[in-house]
Amino acid sequence: MSVAGTSTGPEGRDTRGAPASSCDAGGLDPGQLPDGLVVADEQGRVVGFNAAAERITAVPAAEALGQSLEKALPLEDLEGRRWWQLTDPYGGLPTRTRQPERNLLLPGGREVLVTAQYVRTAPLGPVHRLIICLRDTEARRRTERSHAELIATVAHELRSPLTSVKGFTATLLAKWERFTDDQKRLMLETVDADADRVTRLIAELLDISRIDSGRLEVRRQPVDIGAAVSRHIQAYVAAGQSAGRFLLRIEQPLPDLWADPDKIDQVLSNLLENAVRHGEGTVSIDITPTASPREGEETGTSVTVSDEGPGIPEESMNRVFTRFWRGSKRGGTGLGLYIVKGIVEAHGGTITVGRARGGGAEFRFTLPVSAPAYLA
Repeated sequence: MSVAGTSTGPEGRDTRGAPASSCDAGGLDPGQLPDGLVVADEQGRVVGFNAAAERITAVPAAEALGQSLEKALPLEDLEGRRWWQLTDPYGGLPTRTRQPERNLLLPGGREVLVTAQYVRTAPLGPVHRLIICLRDTEARRRTERSHAELIATVAHELRSPLTSVKGFTATLLAKWERFTDDQKRLMLETVDADADRVTRLIAELLDISRIDSGRLEVRRQPVDIGAAVSRHIQAYVAAGQSAGRFLLRIEQPLPDLWADPDKIDQVLSNLLENAVRHGEGTVSIDITPTASPREGEETGTSVTVSDEGPGIPEESMNRVFTRFWRGSKRGGTGLGLYIVKGIVEAHGGTITVGRARGGGAEFRFTLPVSAPAYLA
């Protein structure tokens, strides 16, 4: 294998005697590595500059190769000091073998994560190769920002119901005899509703944890998707919505659907609640047989939920299934559609959002039938 002009022998050592670097390509073409790889020779001139390094630094490889390391990769620390002059990799302590990962700045102030490996001809000999790994910080920043937003959202969502629960229970304990039965019932019903809100938030957080870690379990059973939608509609009608606001259309014959009934109920609940709360006019639910989204299966089931409201702005379409998206009307945690997408994809299905014929939002998810092998 060769990485930027350095060959390794059968025991993973440089043919001149130096150990192979932990930053090397590991048998792969350096151009295939997701991280930037820059290699400088014993004179400090760049002899390797892979495609990821070009992308991260915005410097063409042809321009970097042959240049001095300090000129090709002019890194500074967060205090503005020139990094290669500060660390002096070729003239520093001969016992050093690496530089740990740290945040450094490229020209223009762009931040990158940098590690360096010193490859020496002998344990205390001069540096024969300097191998630098560059990693874009944007992905890490997005993750850190997402975690911070999640913590802030959870703290905000928990504060209101817990304040209510604490206030009402403390009041009842201190002044029980002063309240009428109707007043006590009202306060206890409020506490009960707020406890449900906290329970729902905790369930959403657990779902997100399982989705992000790939541990969301799907327990497949036969599901009558039409009956499941009808139950949700009946619940809304019982809660005061007009029966005429809902239009359910089922195209027969539907293939037998095997899915997790609880999780499909969760998907339907989120999509219908979104249409009722944020949409206007008639909420239409269309259930149709369709091509399976999974390779090797012929049939699937598609469910489309649409309304006649203002819809979702075109510029927001690509953010609908991200965490904390709430649209123009705030309310809820903004986690529901993120969870819906995770559940649908855990079933091997797909979900899309678009504009309905009536001008409102249209969500369409498609599930493979996923029938057990003994039914095939």
